Amino acid sequence: MRYCALLFLCFSLLTNILAQQKTFDLKESVLKQRALSPARLNNFQWIPETDEYTICSADWKSLQRSTVSSEKSTELTNVNEINQKLGTSFAHLGFSSWVSKEILEVSDGGSVFALYNVVSKTGSVHELPENAENAHFHAASKKIAFTIENNLYFLESDKTYRPITKNKDKNIVSGQTYARSEFGISEGIFWSNSGALLAFYQKDESAVHDYPLLDINQTPGAVKFIKYPMAGQASEKPRVGIYNLKTKKTAFISPRSGIDSYLTNVVFTPSEKYLLVAEVNRDQNHMWLNLYDVKGTFIRTLWEEANDKWVEPEHPAFFPSNNSDNFIWISEKNGFNNLYYCDIKGENPKAITSNKFVLKEILAANEDGTKIYYSATGPNPCNTLVYECDLKGNNRLLTTQEGTHRFALAPKGAYYFDAYSSLEVANKEQIMTLNGKIAKPLLVANDQLADYEIGTTEIGTLKANDGSALYYRMIRPSNFDPSKKYPVLVYVYGGPHAQMVTNSWLAGANLWMHWLTNQGYIVFTLDNRGSGERGFEFESQIHRQLGTIEMEDQLTGVNYLKSLPYIDGNRLAVHGWSFGGFMTTSLMLRQAGVFNVGVAGGPVTDWKFYEIMYGERYMDRPEQNPDGYKNNALTNYTKNLKGDLLLIHGTVDDVVVMQHNEALLKSFIENGVQVDYFVYPMHPHNVSGKDRAHLMEKVLRYIIENNQ
Repeated sequence: MRYCALLFLCFSLLTNILAQQKTFDLKESVLKQRALSPARLNNFQWIPETDEYTICSADWKSLQRSTVSSEKSTELTNVNEINQKLGTSFAHLGFSSWVSKEILEVSDGGSVFALYNVVSKTGSVHELPENAENAHFHAASKKIAFTIENNLYFLESDKTYRPITKNKDKNIVSGQTYARSEFGISEGIFWSNSGALLAFYQKDESAVHDYPLLDINQTPGAVKFIKYPMAGQASEKPRVGIYNLKTKKTAFISPRSGIDSYLTNVVFTPSEKYLLVAEVNRDQNHMWLNLYDVKGTFIRTLWEEANDKWVEPEHPAFFPSNNSDNFIWISEKNGFNNLYYCDIKGENPKAITSNKFVLKEILAANEDGTKIYYSATGPNPCNTLVYECDLKGNNRLLTTQEGTHRFALAPKGAYYFDAYSSLEVANKEQIMTLNGKIAKPLLVANDQLADYEIGTTEIGTLKANDGSALYYRMIRPSNFDPSKKYPVLVYVYGGPHAQMVTNSWLAGANLWMHWLTNQGYIVFTLDNRGSGERGFEFESQIHRQLGTIEMEDQLTGVNYLKSLPYIDGNRLAVHGWSFGGFMTTSLMLRQAGVFNVGVAGGPVTDWKFYEIMYGERYMDRPEQNPDGYKNNALTNYTKNLKGDLLLIHGTVDDVVVMQHNEALLKSFIENGVQVDYFVYPMHPHNVSGKDRAHLMEKVLRYIIENNQ
């Protein structure tokens, strides 16, 4: 009997060991990133005016309803029922959201919108022309604003659509994003609360250069031109239109500080009497938050801010109450984003937070507008936590578990949905009371990688030369042996507004990094000065010298790696994309010999080739900062290359145009230096879809083969 028990124990141990040996190949590590991620509830939403909520089923075809107090859920509706009742052909409910406690908005993510009453089982369908884009559905008025080519239209409930603009000149573009989506701009159409008014961006691109991209899918190949304003050259000229749907008239607002200044963060006040617009001068060192009436007349400046480096508003005014035009403004003027409660008359704005860490965004307000909920890093910049504050400036932390949180406040304000992950927690979702108690557990996700051979991840800090804390992520092999010497891949981004190292599941790493550790590598990433979520002083040290401080910090990381007994300091590789491609190439050329091999994807190689909005914020114009542009132009350093460098670019990249890499190649050739180059035909700034597996195989095979 003892022998059988021992045999069973040995068999169990062997089974467990074998279970841990499951591996994924490189292709799977790219294409199965989402499939192997921790489970999440689909589209959790509170039902308006209630403490009930809905979740989409696993196949996204059914909507399940439950309450905080109930342990069960029931089907409220499903996509087949909606299609049958409304004559639609929706494939799923992935684009559904609540309009009221009975009305659900459903769309196909493009041109078809429906309102469905889940009680009466009736509704209405609103369909746009096939060539419509940028659709914004205003459910309360059942109107849709959208664009066709360069003009703006709206669809009324009678299924007729009318033009708001009629510009035959294709250089005049209305209703689309502008300023290359900087300043937090993600859309070009803005409805007022009732749907009586519609604001929109209009840009005049007449003076902006037509940049050629080659379309090889046609025979013969055809040239497609995009508008690409390069640093120091002619820019877009913006206006904001205000269209009155009753009078069918449009009033326009133009910049007050220069024809090519920026108009950003557009929002109507709840009363619909006013429009707020943040204006930034082209030099991006002065900002005015201006109040206009809905006829386009300037009323007053409510907030003014200047800085000798840059001022960058990224969040529109937030109105905590629909009964007041007083608002919350987010400003970084004291070094960190904080909240200020502002009177619409422009009198005595009051700071209601004074945090010395980064506030990310306002999430919600309670029903009477007396409490605000916002996300912030807290003292550890790797976290995303949720805080509550009132209009008197009393603040408290809601989410006490460290990690990266998602949040949704219940309509009645008694509960909130909290979902979070961390380096230790795959994903946990629950309903909480505002006093910090768990009202209802919803999901504790299993580690989908538990049966796989997976590396171990560490988050740590190093000290920069100015004393700043630099956060890093290190991934070691699953069979790590401290007596061995390991080669290293430094994966880098390093640019503004980005943070690679987060207290989230896998610490923000990709699965291909774990594939590489299974090949006997250590993968290291460090967020240098200039990267996001650290405050103005940390992030603005890069001003006028993009690349210099960043390389200094990356070398601090390299020196740390070389100090570790298990690192082979003679076998270092570096890889990054976009700004990370710029950093990779900078390190290979300006710090030649530190890395044996580098792979740079879509790299900026000379900031004079990059777009105005981003480039001039950090580098000023070329004529204002000639030394900065010269010192960080990688075409000046090609003769320095030691080791192997692979440059990669998408042939229709409209963000970092191919001129960057081609200018660098020309300099390599002129200096008689050999370098490797690979393109992805008809891919834009990044390589997506199934071709991404090909990309990562190209990158990692190159590194492994050359980092000997």
